[in-house]
Amino acid sequence: MYRRFCFAILTLCISAGTGVSPISAADWPQFRGPSGNGIATDTQAPKRWSRTENIKWKVKLPQPGNGSPIVSGKHVYLACAEDKEGKRRSLYCFDRETGEKLWVRTVGFGESEPTHKTNPYCATTPASDGERVVVWHGSAGLYCYDAQGTPRWSHNLGRFEHIWGYATSPVIHDDKVILHSGPGKNVFVAVFDLKSGKELWRVDEHVDFRKSSRNAEGNYEGSWSTPVIWQSNGKTQVVCSMPTRVVGYDLETGKLVWWCRGLHGSRGDLAYSSPMIRGNLCVAFGGFGGPAIGLRLGGTGDVTESHRLWRIDKNPQSIGTGVFIGNHVYRVNAARPAPIECLEARTGNIVWKSDPRDGICWSSLVVVGKTGYVTNRTGTTIVFEISPKEYRPIARNDLGEPCHATPAVSDGEIFIRTWKHLYCIAGKAL
Repeated sequence: MYRRFCFAILTLCISAGTGVSPISAADWPQFRGPSGNGIATDTQAPKRWSRTENIKWKVKLPQPGNGSPIVSGKHVYLACAEDKEGKRRSLYCFDRETGEKLWVRTVGFGESEPTHKTNPYCATTPASDGERVVVWHGSAGLYCYDAQGTPRWSHNLGRFEHIWGYATSPVIHDDKVILHSGPGKNVFVAVFDLKSGKELWRVDEHVDFRKSSRNAEGNYEGSWSTPVIWQSNGKTQVVCSMPTRVVGYDLETGKLVWWCRGLHGSRGDLAYSSPMIRGNLCVAFGGFGGPAIGLRLGGTGDVTESHRLWRIDKNPQSIGTGVFIGNHVYRVNAARPAPIECLEARTGNIVWKSDPRDGICWSSLVVVGKTGYVTNRTGTTIVFEISPKEYRPIARNDLGEPCHATPAVSDGEIFIRTWKHLYCIAGKAL
């Protein structure tokens, strides 16, 4: 606790000199955590729980949803629809200690958009800098509130229609909001000033979007990938998986710096998961059993020939995002043969596969210390040791409710959103 307190004070001091809002070391302020890579700043969290054991609190939610919770200071934020048709889309704020509902901000959308029964409305995850919280409600708009729920700004960004719905999440970095908008005919990456809401830049992505969410070949098309931040040599880039390629934009100017082709698959042009980055290496997966690619980051223009290290044409369905640790990627699968696999990042070769009986996962992987957590579709969180040598399961914790959301980890506690409840899990780490 003393080390975390010192880290928080250091962050406050640095922020005072840079204009960046302070964020506690214990916060989980956006999708896949403080750095957007699925790795917690905590080193310990509960490894075992049940429907009654180590449950600090749980609250009932009005509708099912795939959006994940975030934790910012004393608050837990979560997007949730109020009705099955998605005509009323909300941002909820809960007290992190008690689960008490502090406020709800709802926006109306007078139409019923298409989605899939496995992807209810409000599948997006909010993002917060500690003072403000941003949520994207698809065609209903992008909204910013302060921590008390006071509206600060909003944008109507157009219509985003796909037969499988929407799910990308905003990212906050250096007082900027980065949003990949899509899928649909209208696809772009845009950056907004967090304080004022001013749009700083927008870059369209060409898509060959046709009837029934398909491309010219008659196969499905779309990307639900949340962008990640890559910093190198004093430059900051926004990296995102698009339907057919991975792209890199300059954060300050919006310039499309480079792109790497390889995500076009025989069954469609699809990307659900986010790119995974460590150093100058990146691994990305297409959806619907599509390709996987490994590449060196950097360069300019089309870097496919110069920077792509490998491409594997067919892989298990990839919806949740894995984690890149050391020289290996630990990925999660939404199809057989195994929910978790360990791959060599430089080659794509599979080192080990987990137990097929663990089910399939839409949730993204979270790592706390040397322990991995991923929740399968039936609500069982698989806890395992992060090891490149072999699969070493630790526990299987069943909440008995469907779950497609990613856990949030904050100050030794785990927050899990199922289709029925929001849980806070606390207790001994061992």
